[in-house]
Amino acid sequence: MKRIGVIILFQILCIGLSAQVVDADLLKVKNRLDSIVSFSTQLKLEVDISFINMPVKKAQMFYSKGKKVKFSSDDFVMLPKRGLDFSLNSLLEYSFITVDRGMEQRNGRSYKAVNIIPTDKRADFSIATILIDTKLKRVMESEINTKKDGSYLLSFQYNTDTKVLPDKVIVNFEIEKIRIPINFMGKDTQLDRKKMKAAGTKTGAIYLTMSNYQIKSVL
Repeated sequence: MKRIGVIILFQILCIGLSAQVVDADLLKVKNRLDSIVSFSTQLKLEVDISFINMPVKKAQMFYSKGKKVKFSSDDFVMLPKRGLDFSLNSLLEYSFITVDRGMEQRNGRSYKAVNIIPTDKRADFSIATILIDTKLKRVMESEINTKKDGSYLLSFQYNTDTKVLPDKVIVNFEIEKIRIPINFMGKDTQLDRKKMKAAGTKTGAIYLTMSNYQIKSVL
């Protein structure tokens, strides 16, 4: 009986240790992103929300490694935090484990699905699933289940195979689960309060288009 107990304990320890190993393809993506010291880009923002009529907004975004993303605009806009994190910092900031979920198809191409599960209570999400292009070492999609603001689905588009930073990001979400900063969308934004208060699940999308990247990298 003792021998069986030792064997079971050994197996549990082995499973636990293997679970701590971070996915190798995720590390390759992270290392490639970590090579970026700083970048700036011109940003165009569009929203697709049934009860909000907002003209296209433009801004300039600045990133420096180890610092929060900054942006400037003549018409101040509160940009979506999740859509701007190209570095994966918000997902990998605290301790976590990863689980290989196999391959998934998107638009006729196969990508590796990896779960990121935080093990530190300070993380603001419960689980994230990212799709990795293992050949080009970049993230194509991420679904993030936050603790307070519902779920986000981010899709990344790149103009060329050599790019590590996306040229377009589409952020999909459920309206009821997030705080929409109406007051920060500009004076020319119109809000239909009847549609906003109408029953039923409401979804929204934000489209971010980047151009004229200026990137400083160590590679």
